[in-house]
Amino acid sequence: MNGEKSEQYYQRAVRFMPGGVNSPVRACKNVGRTPLFIERAEGDRIYDVDGNAYIDYVCSWGPNILGHGKQEIIQAVKNTCDKGLTFGACHAGEIELAEIIQRNIPSMEMLRLVNSGTEAVMSAVRVARGYTGRNKIVKFEGCYHGHSDGLLVKGGSGLLTGSIPDSAGIPEGYTENTLLARYNDEKSVEDLFRKYGNDIATLIIEPCSANMGVVPPKKGFLKFVRKITEQYGTVLIFDEVITGFRLSSGGAQQYYSLIPDMTVLGKIVGGGMPLAVYGGKREIMQYVAPLGNVYQAGTLSGNPVAVSAGIATLKYLEKHPDIYSDIDRKAEKIASAFRKAGMNVNREGSLLTVFFTDKSVTDYDSARLSDTKKFADFYAYMIDNGIYIAPSQFEAMFVSCAHTEEDVDYTCDVISRYFAGDSVPSTPAHF
Repeated sequence: MNGEKSEQYYQRAVRFMPGGVNSPVRACKNVGRTPLFIERAEGDRIYDVDGNAYIDYVCSWGPNILGHGKQEIIQAVKNTCDKGLTFGACHAGEIELAEIIQRNIPSMEMLRLVNSGTEAVMSAVRVARGYTGRNKIVKFEGCYHGHSDGLLVKGGSGLLTGSIPDSAGIPEGYTENTLLARYNDEKSVEDLFRKYGNDIATLIIEPCSANMGVVPPKKGFLKFVRKITEQYGTVLIFDEVITGFRLSSGGAQQYYSLIPDMTVLGKIVGGGMPLAVYGGKREIMQYVAPLGNVYQAGTLSGNPVAVSAGIATLKYLEKHPDIYSDIDRKAEKIASAFRKAGMNVNREGSLLTVFFTDKSVTDYDSARLSDTKKFADFYAYMIDNGIYIAPSQFEAMFVSCAHTEEDVDYTCDVISRYFAGDSVPSTPAHF
C-alpha cells in the first residue's frame, strides 16, 4: 500500500512532537514502520491520508464498540455542540450519565466524572487512602493503570521490596508505597498482605488484564483477591477502563460475578470522547470533596460534549444487549483462525491477543517471552493486507458490532495465509 503522504506527515510531526506522536505506541517504533495518519473512519473501516482502507481492530484502543461514526452518537454530539462546548458548571447530562452507569454497574453507588483513565485511577487511589488512613497500594506486574507517578511501575528488585519506577522523571520515593504482585499468583499476594497488610489502603487490578496482551484471570483468582482484601480491610479497585461495558453491560464484575469496592471506567463510557469515571460504595465516595476532605477537581470534568457521547453510546448498548454475544462470536472466529495456525491466543469476550511464544501466557513474565520481531513481521503483513491492528505485541485486538461477517472472514483468511507462508498481499475486492 502507498504510504507517501503518511511519511510526509510524519516528517512534519517529528519537528514538533516527541517521536512525532502524542502517545508513544502510535509511533510504531517497535514494528519498524512509519505510523499511519488517519483521515476518516466509518463503520469498521479507517482510511489513511493516502486513501488506503483498513479493517480496524484497534477501535481507538477500545472505545468504539459500536464502530466508527455511529450516527446516534455523532448527532448527539452535534446537538450538544450547538448549545456550547463547555460551561464549567453543572448540567443535567451529568446526572443522566451517572444514572445509566449506576443502573448497569450497581456497585458504583456514587461516582465522579473526570477526563481520562489516568486521572480516574489516580483519584480512586487517593480516595482509598483517605478512607482507610493507610499509605500502601498493591498493583500487579503487567497491569497498566495510567501514567501517574505512583502507578507507573511494572517490575522491581523483588515482590517484598520497594518498587523502581518504569519511567525517568519519577523519584523512587513516589513509588515506595507501591507494592508489586504477580498477576494470577495468589502466593505473591499473600506474601505482601502478610508483611504489609495493616498498611495496605488498596489493591488495584485489571480484572482481565489487557495491557500485557489479553491475560484472563485464572479460575478462583479474583475471588481470592476479593477475600483477602476483605480480610485486611483493604479497598479493592477494579480498573475497568478497558473491560467496562466491553465484557458485558455490567463490565468485568458482572462477567465474573464479583463485586469490588471501587471501580474505574473509561473508553466506552465516553463514547469516543475524553471521559472517565471513578466510583464505588457510598461510604467511600463520601470522602470526596466537597463532602469529605479528599480533594479532586477538574475544569472539563463532566463536560457536556463528552457526556452526550457517553449517554448515546450506553443507551444504544442498553437497547441492543445482543451486541455482546455478537462481538464475542466474531472474536472467537478470529481466535479460532489463530489456533488453527498453531498459535497461542488468549481471548476474553471481544478482546483477544495472539502471542508469538510457545508457552501459555498467564502473567507478565510469560507475556514477555513473546518474540516481538516475529510479531513485527506479522503486523506488517496485516497492514499490507488492509487490516489495522495495534503496533505492539502487548496490546489487544478489539472487535466491534460494526465488523461485518465478510470482513471477519477475510481477516481469518489473511491470518491463515500468513501462517501458511503466503507472502503476497491481497487486498479484498469489497474494499
